[in-house]
Amino acid sequence: MLNNNKENQEFINSETKNSNTIHKESNDDNPLDSYLLEKTVVVKVGGSTLGFDDTTLSDVVKLKSQGYFPIVVHGGGSDISEWMQKIGKRPKFIDGRRVTDKETLNIVISVLAGKVNTEMVNQINILGGKAIGVSGVDDGLVTAKMQKPEWGFVGEVDKVKSSSIFELVKLGYIPVIAPLCLNSKPTSDDQILNVNADSVAGEVAKSIKANKLIFITDVPGVLDISKRVIPKLLSSQVKKLVKNSFISGGMIPKLEACLNSVANVSEAHIIDGRKTGALFSAVTKSGFNKGTVIVK
Repeated sequence: MLNNNKENQEFINSETKNSNTIHKESNDDNPLDSYLLEKTVVVKVGGSTLGFDDTTLSDVVKLKSQGYFPIVVHGGGSDISEWMQKIGKRPKFIDGRRVTDKETLNIVISVLAGKVNTEMVNQINILGGKAIGVSGVDDGLVTAKMQKPEWGFVGEVDKVKSSSIFELVKLGYIPVIAPLCLNSKPTSDDQILNVNADSVAGEVAKSIKANKLIFITDVPGVLDISKRVIPKLLSSQVKKLVKNSFISGGMIPKLEACLNSVANVSEAHIIDGRKTGALFSAVTKSGFNKGTVIVK
């Protein structure tokens, strides 16, 4: 931990120069230095549906080059469903979460930790970034407990090993995290759990006390009954929307993650990643409409 003005200034100068240094984290409970708190951004990308045909990943690299510390969490739902259908298996969802039996889990592991994560890391590196791919299983980065029995091998995050994330950032990497988690109370059959990527992103942001949590989606934001974007929501308003079933499908876990994270995160954003420069604009507060912002 940097504890005097001279060290702080030297640290900030080194970050401005090459964005490759972070303060040393002594344990998972210590917050980041205040300078880094203002620069750390957790970005949830939709995996196979977003991040390749838009500017999201180039925005990630651009943010890193300008002194920010992006941490990417990705999904991969479309690829998973595609591979399930190839073997004649119909995808099933409850409240926006994929029901995961053993056969589905094997597909999820192959697609998320293999295809999607590898391709995303490669693309960031091609764009000039320094990405490293991990999942919640690596070093017990994210542990989870089983959720509802009817959901199968689906978990709910119970701990994020923030010190491991800090170490990757300290080495100058852009962590790219697949939402596979280590079961905190495993049996022989359920050591790895499929966890909703939105939930993982929210828990990571909350754990490291990120400045912003940003969900890259293929919709303009949270819409009202007239299909207009709601520019800002308080936590209390989000709770009412979810409770009254105004929100459905994949937007449910996103808003739940926003609710969970804003206790430690300044802002959570749900933005349209199809717009050029959407991520960079949301982080730097420049340019066009930024979708929906959720605050405490």
